[in-house]
Amino acid sequence: MITWRPIALLGVGILTLPLWPSPWLGLLCWLVIITVLCGVDLLTATDPARVRMWREGDRLIRLGGSATVTLNVRNEGTGTIRGRIRDAWPPSANADRQEYSLDLPPGSVARLTTTLTPSRRGDRHSSGVTIRSVGPMGFAYRQVGQAAARRMAPPWKLRVLPPFHTRRLLNEKLARLRVIEGTVAVRGRGQGTEFDALREYVAGDDVRSIDWRASARSQSIVVKNWRVERDRRIVTVIDTGRTSAVRVGDEPRLDAQIEASLLLSTVASVAGDRIDALAVDTEVRAAVDGGVGRNVIPRLLQATAPLEPALAETDFGLVVSEVLRREAKRALVVLFTSLEPGVITESLLPSLPSLTARHRVIVATVSDPQVARLRDQRDTTMDIYRAAAAEQSLLERRKVAAALARHDVDVIDEPVDVFASAVVDRYLMLKATGRL
Repeated sequence: MITWRPIALLGVGILTLPLWPSPWLGLLCWLVIITVLCGVDLLTATDPARVRMWREGDRLIRLGGSATVTLNVRNEGTGTIRGRIRDAWPPSANADRQEYSLDLPPGSVARLTTTLTPSRRGDRHSSGVTIRSVGPMGFAYRQVGQAAARRMAPPWKLRVLPPFHTRRLLNEKLARLRVIEGTVAVRGRGQGTEFDALREYVAGDDVRSIDWRASARSQSIVVKNWRVERDRRIVTVIDTGRTSAVRVGDEPRLDAQIEASLLLSTVASVAGDRIDALAVDTEVRAAVDGGVGRNVIPRLLQATAPLEPALAETDFGLVVSEVLRREAKRALVVLFTSLEPGVITESLLPSLPSLTARHRVIVATVSDPQVARLRDQRDTTMDIYRAAAAEQSLLERRKVAAALARHDVDVIDEPVDVFASAVVDRYLMLKATGRL
């Protein structure tokens, strides 16, 4: 392969053609000279295949952060490699640079560092490395073929975790949890449905908690102290079917579902509950089993990072069968999906009785605030038509929610800005009232 220099030299030669006795003879001479120079340059260029490459750097970041990946190139040949090297990454990785100059003597190592600032969560794979070794005169270069380049280039995967924006709500939700558990001074004593300990009666205690047998033995009034339920099972199910691709606000519905699932799982893990998670469409895309304590959150982040909406209807029969197979004991099942009438009516409702017979079920969905705005805007004739369509859409959602409620399912239908908070609030309410 040739560079721009032979073409420039040929241009200079063309300018001298009027000085030749025969312009055609002059052109032929220049072509021969340039061809010989290119051939010599190509033969003297160092073979770029005589290198060894390896990578080091970050493999895991949160969306919004930056990662650095270093490509190490060692010249194992006998000649100096001069030229260019391209370390390619997909556009969504937002690499700060992908091309570097190379001047690599035998036995030396070049460290080429690339800063990546991904714009989406998921896995980002390096696209390949291309090395061009230019001859001493810069007329021609040698380049490794595609098959050899794929063998030489060290693969690298950078996993971009969800941003977990809802973690800003953690302090508020954990404070509410501590109040429910009775561990803050404002509340005084724990309330719940699980027996904790016996203590002496104080004014204001519920007389229904008096333990008369213990009172008779101790010669004083003794009451049972209750605590909030712990060690309960929470199952989050994320619908990754086609409806999860719908944009709600500035993000896909799937991202809002992931954020709510992460916040709920974090609060539940602090509360001492066991967390299981599934992501399902026509097959199980991700599963996290038996997470207890704070170690479950890194696993959930890893599992949800590569999730993408599938262009298929979710098989809710599969969802129900998977939950029943994995959870023999009673659990709180939180299904993150959409209230689309066709899918819910035809797929979810027929499967619900077997699920609600064993578990408590919440269906959580993100509502689109744009629909409400269209319903309220009626300035022109076209606005009225849009408002009618929006009202019809909201009416259908209410019908679906009512159908789910008849199957003893709690429905959460909130805008994206309060969706995650509403899901956790419902969990805390159920926990405080002993209904998990």
